[in-house]
Amino acid sequence: MFSRSTLTSRPRAMLKWLARSLNTSNIPSDVTLKRSYLYVPSSSDRMLEKSLSTPSDMIVYDLEDSVPPSASDKNTARERLASFLGRGDLPPPERVAVRVNDITTPFFKDDISRIVKSKSVGSLVLPKVHSAEDLDTVSAAIRAAAGNSLGFIASIESARASYNLGAIAAWKSEFGAPGGALNALLFAAEDYCADTSILRSSSRQELLYTRSSIVIAAKAFGLEAIDMVCVNYKDLEYLEEECMDGRRLGFTGKQAIHPTQVDVIHSAFVPTPAEIERAAKIVHKMERSHALNRGAAGLEGEMIDKPMILQAEKILRIAKAARLEIPSISGN
Repeated sequence: MFSRSTLTSRPRAMLKWLARSLNTSNIPSDVTLKRSYLYVPSSSDRMLEKSLSTPSDMIVYDLEDSVPPSASDKNTARERLASFLGRGDLPPPERVAVRVNDITTPFFKDDISRIVKSKSVGSLVLPKVHSAEDLDTVSAAIRAAAGNSLGFIASIESARASYNLGAIAAWKSEFGAPGGALNALLFAAEDYCADTSILRSSSRQELLYTRSSIVIAAKAFGLEAIDMVCVNYKDLEYLEEECMDGRRLGFTGKQAIHPTQVDVIHSAFVPTPAEIERAAKIVHKMERSHALNRGAAGLEGEMIDKPMILQAEKILRIAKAARLEIPSISGN
């Protein structure tokens, strides 16, 4: 079990570790971190205003579940959000997404026509994507609305979606860039359990197959993999445990439903100081080995070869993107 002190001591320890003399000049910075996806209800002026100060990597303005289902509430939230998106002090579009209502609702087309022309929005979160054909429907609606080219985040919420994961992840718009591009797969665990009659437990063991399948499908097609919401939003210890579990499975980020979850997610979805130092040692060892015309090297009793180099380089790129500096390694 994670102690509450872990959540406060880990950042301090990391800052102390970073105080050493470090060098990052030889590590490329080609990674854009998208660790946290914070949902903001579009039905609340107060929450919309508050979203401008969040450090979340992605802000998801919500027109779906957090808005009451009546037509009047949906319409009011949509107009409120459209007006808010016209402001000049919003985060850059690459940090802004909107979760629209799903394609089977009477609100979908109005959401698309009202939102997709905003230059403030970079992505759409698409709920209840069950098949690649559902993405075709969204793409055609964007083209009909003459909207901007947007990134799609497909929400996996059903047994049918799980069955069709490969086709969903491989999807490309028949209209090219103007029809949108799929950037990520997102796991909506509560909806998935409702659809499949899976009973949730604190171990998450019953969701391991589906979560792993989403990660594999996403990685096969170069997409981000976004893990489920931690509904126990007040329990930061459990949130950290769930984050670390998701990172071990290969997820690149996690959804958040409360601002207090963001910092925990950010600290969990980056390499630890020990991982960074080991990665730096691996890269250094292999540079020396290659200089001696050797294809492998040993480090602390382990044989290092190309796959381990690729893993190490990825860790260092993420560390640099998170501004976690990399130690200079010298010697043999």
